[in-house]
Amino acid sequence: MTTYLAEYGKVTGVDLYPQALEFCRKRNAPRLARASVLNLPFAPASFELVTSFDVLYERAVSSEGTALDEFFRVLSAGGYILLRLPAYDWLRGKHDERVHTNRRYTKRLVKELLEQSGFAVEHLSYANTFLFPLAAAKRLSERIFPPKESHSDLSLNAGGFNSILKNILASEAPFAAQTSLPYGLSVFAVGRKRKV
Repeated sequence: MTTYLAEYGKVTGVDLYPQALEFCRKRNAPRLARASVLNLPFAPASFELVTSFDVLYERAVSSEGTALDEFFRVLSAGGYILLRLPAYDWLRGKHDERVHTNRRYTKRLVKELLEQSGFAVEHLSYANTFLFPLAAAKRLSERIFPPKESHSDLSLNAGGFNSILKNILASEAPFAAQTSLPYGLSVFAVGRKRKV
């Protein structure tokens, strides 16, 4: 993520696992910290933007409220949080087992969590809406015909099909940015730390 955000300012990457930080170093990410989102090693009001993509749902995050409080603490007044989480607990699958998913979210729950930590919610939407019917059909069919494999269903090498999926997601992005999509595979939110 540091690569994508670098054009907007100085980026600091945080991860708990040394392997993830080593991967970032190989990609020339200059500012990295080994830390938990539950206890960030930064002074209050250190950042103008905090991003968290598919982190708070993990079992290792014992309290997403504590993590959001930490995000709030390290943000400057008027700073933003950009958050993405997996949607709908009934969409759980083998991938959730492999990555130790604690829970999945709805827009309503994400809004409540952000507001409890003091954020004003500026935008809230589902994402991956165009692909939702296919994924939902797959998950529901697995209830009737459980898959034999135990690996993540995201470990498939889709090859050229990846570019098709990428184009589908890219075509959806303007809609998700301008309006609140009614359902999807992910929930994303933009919150703001109110100025006092």
